[in-house]
Amino acid sequence: MKHLRVAALLAALFTAGAASAQNADAPPKREALRVCQDPNNLPFSNTNAEGIENKIAEVFGKALGLPVTYYSFPNRLAFIRNTLRFKLPGQDYPCDIVMGVPAGFDQVSVTKPYYRSTYALVYAPGKGLDHVKTGEDFLKTDRAVLGKLRIGLYDRSPASAWLAKHGLVDSGVPYQIMNADPAQYPGEIIEKDLAVGKIDAAVVWGPIAGFFAKRVKSPVLTVVPLRSEPGIKFDFEMAMGVRYGEREWKQQIEGLIESKRPEIMAILKDFGVPVVDESFAIKTR
Repeated sequence: MKHLRVAALLAALFTAGAASAQNADAPPKREALRVCQDPNNLPFSNTNAEGIENKIAEVFGKALGLPVTYYSFPNRLAFIRNTLRFKLPGQDYPCDIVMGVPAGFDQVSVTKPYYRSTYALVYAPGKGLDHVKTGEDFLKTDRAVLGKLRIGLYDRSPASAWLAKHGLVDSGVPYQIMNADPAQYPGEIIEKDLAVGKIDAAVVWGPIAGFFAKRVKSPVLTVVPLRSEPGIKFDFEMAMGVRYGEREWKQQIEGLIESKRPEIMAILKDFGVPVVDESFAIKTR
């Protein structure tokens, strides 16, 4: 009997210990879907919740039965450190998810991708490019025409490498990729400069190209998605990011990515995002 009592006591202690461990590991109850965002980064996010990521967050919040709140910080240097990883002593993290990060981004625990886009050429009519429907069409255009173009691009982007590879460096008009001005936004290259004729074309990330070309009513701008080629990667898969160690939260978000895929695709289409498939990737065989 004594041995039975000891065994029962050990079993009780084990059960209590296991329950305590489960309680310690259980994530706190969420009161809101707390999103880390850039306050001025259309088409992705802004303080008026008008961006792609804002709209997807609303879909997720509704599915979770939670209000959506935002913690804003300019998406320049140290964005993750100042948002998703930011925590003062005795306080909670201010936000729990970044709605858009490149697949493979190692500063966060990355979810499965939810779309693939690619860099795109955007051009104004009447510049000798009206026939261009693909990147190959552009490169086959008369070199005398290409040599006269002013092509806007962000420095250190695949666009600059592409122009260099094809002997068009002199046609490039570089823009600073990191700007300290909080009022600056990536789409200015299209909405301000291309629209008024300061440049004739631009090569920018697809969501930026599609959204701002659609927003410019005159002139009517053409968007040409570009395929990656040896030495130049244009296409990238986009995912979401959570903190490392939050496995259950990541799995929950991945479940939403899958179950809400039709709504996500509809939002991307509404924003003019050129969503592409793997055929735009570099061929390895």
